[in-house]
Amino acid sequence: MRVGVLTGGGDCPGLNAVLRAVTRKGISVYQHEVLGFRSGWQGPIEGLTKPLGLDKVEEILNRGGTILGSSRTNPFKVDNGVERLKATLEQEGVDALVAIGGEDTLGVAEQLVHEGVPVVGVPKTIDNDLGATDYTFGFDTAVHIATEAIDRLRTTAESHHRALVVEVMGRHAGWIALHSGLAGGANVILVPEQEFDVDKVTDWVRQRFEAQYAPIIVVAEGAVPQGGKEMLVTGEKDAFGHVRLGGVGTWLADEIAGRTGKESRAVVLGHVQRGGTPTAYDRVLATRFGLHAIDAVTEGDFGKMVALRGTDVVRVPLSEATAELKTVPLERYQEAEVLFG
Repeated sequence: MRVGVLTGGGDCPGLNAVLRAVTRKGISVYQHEVLGFRSGWQGPIEGLTKPLGLDKVEEILNRGGTILGSSRTNPFKVDNGVERLKATLEQEGVDALVAIGGEDTLGVAEQLVHEGVPVVGVPKTIDNDLGATDYTFGFDTAVHIATEAIDRLRTTAESHHRALVVEVMGRHAGWIALHSGLAGGANVILVPEQEFDVDKVTDWVRQRFEAQYAPIIVVAEGAVPQGGKEMLVTGEKDAFGHVRLGGVGTWLADEIAGRTGKESRAVVLGHVQRGGTPTAYDRVLATRFGLHAIDAVTEGDFGKMVALRGTDVVRVPLSEATAELKTVPLERYQEAEVLFG
């Protein structure tokens, strides 16, 4: 077989580990050819290719990002996008595709299956918000980076007796905020799933100052104050209908300063969470996903996504994986809330 592979959506640590596993097992065990498509779904639409051989993936396990590049291209929003994609696959002699991505990339994959394109999906997102899998690779690295930042910020906050608001990624799901906040000992954690009361947050901050400690507040970019709206960097939407969020951290820091009279600063971690070397956990998970994905391709088990259930890698329908986002349930947030203040 000739197997195509692409990485779509936002980059994250672990993508190269999947490419390495797909290529090595595909070639060494199954004698497949592996062809990379560059820049996400833009690659098969425009015929942007990069052959992947054993030499091409030899030194990429520990590299962040993706050697294929990525984009937020949506074939269904491009003129004749699906037809051009199919034509490229036929022209290149590609028998099947491995699509590595999050809700948007795999949502396209699920639609393409109904268009007759043989696709197997691999779940990638630092937000850990894909359904049907316990964890996605990239999440552990993002949490590790955010936790280390919180640890570093705590020392400067204590030195200057100020409140620090740390804004992390999380449009609709607050998993990064929840996990990094717990791991970093944050005094308040705010997630998109639960609207927050600014007065209550301010009370928790005052408690910390009264106890002679500097408060740390971790807030997801999609968190919303009661009666408020998401805070936008820009209202322009991408090909999947998403706007850019940001600014809630700065807004909240100003509110805290105005209400308490204490100095308060905001730190936006942003794309720092996506970059750099993947953790050992993400390297292992991404590698296992890649190995199982090429198995599914070889067996002709298309329209599926490899997923983690407990410690096992299983296959689930792409339709199940993309049906709805996996968000932080109330009971998980209530566990953390006991530690606020």
